[in-house]
Amino acid sequence: MTVLHCRKKVDHNWCVHWDSAYSVDALCPEDGGYCFRAPSPEGPFSIKKICPDILHIQRQPLPLRHRKRWIQTFQSWCEDGFMHPGILISDDDGETWRRKTLPYPPLHEIAWPHKGFRWRQPGCEPVVAEAPNGRLIMLLRTSQDQHYWMFSEDGGETWSSPEPSPFYSVATMPNLQTLSDGRMLAVWNNTTPLPERDHRLDPGLMDSEINGTSEDVFTNRDALHAAVSEDGGRTWIGFREIHLNERRNDGDFRSSGGTFDSLDKSIHQNEILELPENKVIVAFGQHARCRKFVIFDLDFLYDTARSDDFTRGLDAWSLHLYYRSIPGNYRGIVGHCSYNRRQGAALIPHPDGIPREVLQIGRHPDSRLLSEKEGAVWNFPASARGELALKLRLEHGSAGMRISLTDRWFNPSDPVVEHFAPFVFELDAAGRINTIPALQVGEWVDLRICWDQIAGQAWCLAGEKEILRIPSRAVQVNHLCYLHMQSIAETADPFGVLLESVSMHALKGPEGSV
Repeated sequence: MTVLHCRKKVDHNWCVHWDSAYSVDALCPEDGGYCFRAPSPEGPFSIKKICPDILHIQRQPLPLRHRKRWIQTFQSWCEDGFMHPGILISDDDGETWRRKTLPYPPLHEIAWPHKGFRWRQPGCEPVVAEAPNGRLIMLLRTSQDQHYWMFSEDGGETWSSPEPSPFYSVATMPNLQTLSDGRMLAVWNNTTPLPERDHRLDPGLMDSEINGTSEDVFTNRDALHAAVSEDGGRTWIGFREIHLNERRNDGDFRSSGGTFDSLDKSIHQNEILELPENKVIVAFGQHARCRKFVIFDLDFLYDTARSDDFTRGLDAWSLHLYYRSIPGNYRGIVGHCSYNRRQGAALIPHPDGIPREVLQIGRHPDSRLLSEKEGAVWNFPASARGELALKLRLEHGSAGMRISLTDRWFNPSDPVVEHFAPFVFELDAAGRINTIPALQVGEWVDLRICWDQIAGQAWCLAGEKEILRIPSRAVQVNHLCYLHMQSIAETADPFGVLLESVSMHALKGPEGSV
């Protein structure tokens, strides 16, 4: 049994053995990296210093299957002032270790739609998995739109250059694991944050938060996803939400629960453990108000359909808006780079007097908000070809809404989502969709939206009548897996668009595949 630990004098960590606890200060008197080895989990442990430097180690050591070797990932600050990924390699069962520091992905630069820097952390929190053919895949947290990955064909001796992976996310921890049957499981936040503000205009930010060496605010850490690969990481199935932060709508998001154990109320950092009978348990989050254990069956990732009629409330929906909170990290304000929130789109009584509720998406002025535009975001099984069925009603006096299909989660109030969505349908106040007459104001309509990413087109039907067909307008890395609806009102819209139900199912292609 091998356990690695890095000791730093300011830490108050403990190395826990099954029935006793050992003070790290006593066992590791000097700064550096240490290896704890034992013939079995019961011990006894031998302790050896293997590295003089502080390496940020956050993953369990990985025993390779195709050779007698241990791999341990780490991150460390280098002379260039940035965090680099790296690995420790042991070929003698943890007795000695070799260190390799690796290059990091490109740094975030200010370009549209951003007016300021993201946290410019280029290669943090690396995780390595061994594919069934022995190839090593390293996944990296970055400040780009996607996690980057690197590959090694020789057990970690040499690595390819970092390149964008299929996994979208910004400044969150990815996870990757090979399961006992050879499939690979990825757990990550398939999310994109709001565009960066001009941080020079935010009062009180530190220089590090302005120039991108630390973060001002996180707006993409409230949805956790999973996908599975059957071909060694070449293609991925699922892209399903396995949890939405239950605190995502809280008006006291920053301060709720205090800071005894953590400032971070996100659900991004995770660990995976495979269970029997096709199950997986995932632990995620840091703060006591948000951290969870979730067990799910891997068959969930193979679903090809999903539906919702709000009889179970809004558990499956992202609807939150952000209050103008003080950004930044500590600064005497409780919370870790967080905005307070409130729910935007809401359930209201059915206008036809039926004893059920419908979702209203409009605009209700509130000067305290960063944006008043309400939106609703819903995940479905990723599919290259599919059909969405929406029963909706455009109310008299409503300005309408925009319907976007995307391959990742965007904030409900995101101001630029339509520029990244391949298919966008805009319903205006007169009932036209993309300027084509489509429905009657004040009447329910069964609207169907079908897409075929292989053919690069989508089409919209009202009932059985096709209204329009549009080409793809943006390149997508993955299959579509999100419905994003947002009010297009520029001023108050208390009437909005009503949604009674939504369903999705995958469509078979010409060759019969889903």
